[in-house]
Amino acid sequence: MMPFEPSERTTVRRRPERAVYERDVIAAILDEAVVCHVGCVVDGRVVVLPTIHARVEDRLYLHGAVGNRTLRAARDGAELCVTVTLLDGLVLARSAFHHSVNYRSVVIMGRAMEVRDEAEKRLALRAVVEHVVPGRSVDAREPNEAELAGTLVVRLPIDEASAKVRSGPPVDDEEDYGLPVWAGVLPLMIRTAEPIADPRLMARVPLPAYVAGYAR
Repeated sequence: MMPFEPSERTTVRRRPERAVYERDVIAAILDEAVVCHVGCVVDGRVVVLPTIHARVEDRLYLHGAVGNRTLRAARDGAELCVTVTLLDGLVLARSAFHHSVNYRSVVIMGRAMEVRDEAEKRLALRAVVEHVVPGRSVDAREPNEAELAGTLVVRLPIDEASAKVRSGPPVDDEEDYGLPVWAGVLPLMIRTAEPIADPRLMARVPLPAYVAGYAR
């Protein structure tokens, strides 16, 4: 699989050694991230909003209410900038200046199109559910006609994208390595606590394996 050819907008200029253009790396980051941020110009103002996404091959799906102004702007041809970030650790250096974070991030630029085909729209909404909790779409009721009509789905092609990754220990100035200050990485990750059942859950409904064993 050929890597993305960086465009003027997706070329990483600050710390280019951290740039990643491989499609499989970018896909993996998109798939692991629960939330993305969508930026565009709405009514002459820049808006950046968090939302849930889903990747299906080389397409990114976004959804929301039909009245969602950001998605309506996207549907009407507004340029989008979609970003995701995974925070992997806090990097504690010996100097305040060299503190950092370990992270994996992706930027996607482009124009989206509204998904009007019902089959593709249902596929996209199932993909969103599966993106959040793999296996859940088998159990959950699919949207009815009214819910489907009240949901706006747009499709953004993933063809102008780049990633940026930092990993490893802190990098201090050589003269600071002798300072008696603890330095290293504090790893961060998403962990689940004990599932909390809905108070109105029917009796004897078992806890699904995809909930009991959930991990990202």
